[in-house]
This record gives sequence, structure tokens and C-alpha cells, in this order.
Amino acid sequence: QVQLVESGGGLVQPGGSLRLSCAASGFIFSIKTMNWYRQAPGKERELVATITPDGRISYVDSVKGRFTISRDNSKNTVLLQMNSLKPEDTAVYYCNTRAGPYQTRDYWGQGTQVTVSS
Repeated sequence: QVQLVESGGGLVQPGGSLRLSCAASGFIFSIKTMNWYRQAPGKERELVATITPDGRISYVDSVKGRFTISRDNSKNTVLLQMNSLKPEDTAVYYCNTRAGPYQTRDYWGQGTQVTVSS
């Protein structure tokens, strides 16, 4: 079965960095678009970054220039390098992919908490 396991979250001061990892299993990772979402308390879940199988990348405007998404197909892992962190980045971060015959069934990891505070 599809399994996504996030790690790397924690408490960091403004301006600091964290690297989130998502370990994937149960599907052919190399042909799947992978996404990072985040959800802050009381807010809607937000798409943060996307990477396609051929390496096309997109980010939400608020993280451009600060976050970098990457993937290592040999390790079935997608990473989110987060630099120059701001308090507004505080959220639970989730790894995501889609499956099914029309690629509409979402799979989520358990989430990892990122808290940016002084």
C-alpha cells in the first residue's frame, strides 16, 4: 500500500533552516508527481511546492526564493529545504501524491510540525 512518512520538522528561530524529508513506498515513485502541503491552525491546507517526474518545479509565491523541493528517485525520497524561515511558515507540513485511474485519489503522510518562533 501507498505509504508516505515525513520527518525533519521541529522548532527553529526566524531566519533559520530546516530540511523536511518524505520517504515513499508502495508505488512507482519515479513516475509520480510529488507535493508538499502545509496547514496552519484554523487555516486551509495550502500547496507549497510540486515536483514532477521530469523535474518541473513550482512553488507558492510566499516561499519562492526560500524553499527548494527536490527528489531522489534512487531513495524514493522527496525533500523540502526550507531557508530564511518566517513565523508565517509555522504549520504542519504534509507529503502528498495522487493515484488511481484518473489521478484523483490523494495520499498523505502523517505530517511533521514546523514551528518558527523566537
